[in-house]
Amino acid sequence: MSAAIRSALLLLAALLASPAAAQALPVSVTVSGPSAVVRIGAPTAPIADLRLDFDDVSGLTPAALGVSAEWVNVASPALLARLPAGGAMPVPAELPLLVTVEPPTLGGLSFRRVVNVELHTHALVYTAGSRYRLLKAPLGGSFSDITGSVRPGTVRTRGTTGGFSQFLVALDLRPTLQAVAEKIARMRSEIDKLPPTEAGPLDAQLDAIETALGNHRYVDAIGAAEAFRQRVAARAGLGIPQEWRALRDRDNIAGELLAGVDTLVFSIGHMRDHGD
Repeated sequence: MSAAIRSALLLLAALLASPAAAQALPVSVTVSGPSAVVRIGAPTAPIADLRLDFDDVSGLTPAALGVSAEWVNVASPALLARLPAGGAMPVPAELPLLVTVEPPTLGGLSFRRVVNVELHTHALVYTAGSRYRLLKAPLGGSFSDITGSVRPGTVRTRGTTGGFSQFLVALDLRPTLQAVAEKIARMRSEIDKLPPTEAGPLDAQLDAIETALGNHRYVDAIGAAEAFRQRVAARAGLGIPQEWRALRDRDNIAGELLAGVDTLVFSIGHMRDHGD
């Protein structure tokens, strides 16, 4: 660990020892084509990088993203109330970082389908079968797990989303089957917004996933999830709305379903490889 990063972590420890409220952090945003990189913290000793890669985007500029970041109090009742399963999914004290991406309404940003999100930090230590998870919430709302992978470097948490706005890393201490059930329930909520002709086949494919999981047939469950993904991708923009706009006048159901199946496959794979 470099001296600069060590100094930044010592400063973090001092901040955590204080009962002070959330503290804003400097951010810098660079945009290249359909991608944006947000560097969080001092330029010489960044705390983390957030990378956003869009499927199909227009109006992407640093200002159009509306990015901010802050340290949060990991013991705050207000924060704990927003996390899944109460205290079973705590925010690590080593990285009490909340990143907000809240595009201004008139900023002109729009995209189709999904945004790939990666939060990279040296403040956490990667281990095989890591329980670190990338969470997302609407502004001020409840967080949900959107993790698609956790990789070394030191820790890179990746996921996809059909919208914004707040992201943080948490440590998932729950049984993986519980995470799977919650992800399927969120996907069914999105499917319920569709007409019966679109919803019926998708609900049937989720039924097939649940049946396979109930019999511990993980390969079949992942196969059914891939069939679900293919159907959503084929119907996106036709029977399934696929656009998010800063005006908040569109419902990107395809994006949320594609993101949902991505993180569902991750959890099924984790259960297959590491148990419940």
